[in-house]
Amino acid sequence: MRKTPIALALAVVLGTTACGLGSTASQEATTVARAPELRPDQQVSIVFESYNFGQAGAWTDTFNELIGKFGQAHPNIKVTAQKPQGNSANPATDTVPSIQAQMAAGSPPDVAQLGFSDLDFTINGLGAKPLDDLVGKEEVQANFDGTKHPFAPTARTLADWNGKTYGVPFVFSTPVLYYNATLFAQAGLDPANPPKTWDEVQQASQAIKQRTGKDGAYLDCLTKTAKDWCFQALVRSNGGRVISEDRSSLAFADAPAVEVVKMAQNMVRTGSTPKLTQQQGYEAFARGDIGMILETSAIQATFIKGAKDKWDLRATTMPAFGGKPAVATNSGASLFVFSQDPAKQRAAWELIRFLTSEEAYTTIASKIGYLPLRTGLLEDPAGLQAWAAKNPLIKPNVEQLARMEPWVSFPGNSYLQIRDGMMDAVEKAVYQGADPQAALTAARDAAKPLMPAGR
Repeated sequence: MRKTPIALALAVVLGTTACGLGSTASQEATTVARAPELRPDQQVSIVFESYNFGQAGAWTDTFNELIGKFGQAHPNIKVTAQKPQGNSANPATDTVPSIQAQMAAGSPPDVAQLGFSDLDFTINGLGAKPLDDLVGKEEVQANFDGTKHPFAPTARTLADWNGKTYGVPFVFSTPVLYYNATLFAQAGLDPANPPKTWDEVQQASQAIKQRTGKDGAYLDCLTKTAKDWCFQALVRSNGGRVISEDRSSLAFADAPAVEVVKMAQNMVRTGSTPKLTQQQGYEAFARGDIGMILETSAIQATFIKGAKDKWDLRATTMPAFGGKPAVATNSGASLFVFSQDPAKQRAAWELIRFLTSEEAYTTIASKIGYLPLRTGLLEDPAGLQAWAAKNPLIKPNVEQLARMEPWVSFPGNSYLQIRDGMMDAVEKAVYQGADPQAALTAARDAAKPLMPAGR
């Protein structure tokens, strides 16, 4: 079969990474030179790659609006916005292969939005530039402090590595339990008292199924398409981890993770959860055909549109496992610089500063539903105070942000195979009836040789 240019480029880059690009990129990143300030008349063109441009509706419209505002504020910087190359159902999945292909061709994007699941490889494989060196640690921290509202403490260091800031956390959510209060009432449940544990979720699901004929609950955490951010939250909430804290061993076949998968499998077996894909799940909830969904707030605008004038949409925090505290992890992505040119690097930093500013987060939160990482905006009359008063759906996310733990990336060049192998096992157990312990153990054993040497 004849290879396309992208396929050939990928083959070159992947072959390089297999031979140790990770360590080389990391060493180069630690010696990057300072990018000088731009002159007012200095014209610079940069490319910004974001998976948000591959999503129709609120995402693309909102980010086009932001890029337009940036251009007005910085007339000397021209930004070409593009989505990742590829045709995956989830555009975020295409981001790393897209950047790899462009790097092989010698023209990576200057700024890119990459998920937290890719953090290790983004820094050690793709060679993202350390912002502390590029513009100075003081300037990076000044951006986090903001002109009026600082970043939430739990968000500031999510894209740090070995004591340096490589990326600025941009957009993310924690797992929110959205629910159809209309169906709750029809099923004889109290909409003002949503489930607080997974046992209560299953009980409510059965009531909804039996008394309304609608489906009970959908957890958008259990398929490869959903990635593993929400699955990690479930495992952490049950006292486990998918990888050890020192990143030396895989833990997703340990008892806490197995128990989570057994719980989800039981929900499918008892009819509490329908067998749906990620896309089908949130579309069905938006139509009013499912009572509850554990989901990112990135889909909130879709739910609001679906519920308008039809049913009562509400939200609450992620349920817990019995008396154990629920531990929310974050979804989403950070912004990184890949440019080799000093002028483009500085322009890229200016774009990152703007996209993570008070003005930008006011737009992003109000039009998409993502968490405003500068949480003080929610109490600012000139920010999001009026919007927050009319949008109580934001409250569970803000509450969980204060006690959030990071979405942890797997190490090494084969990190995607490790993550996807784990989620394949979860999906087979939950939706196809495979034995949870056997499926997760097989995935762990297959992934062990993919861990970096010495781990």
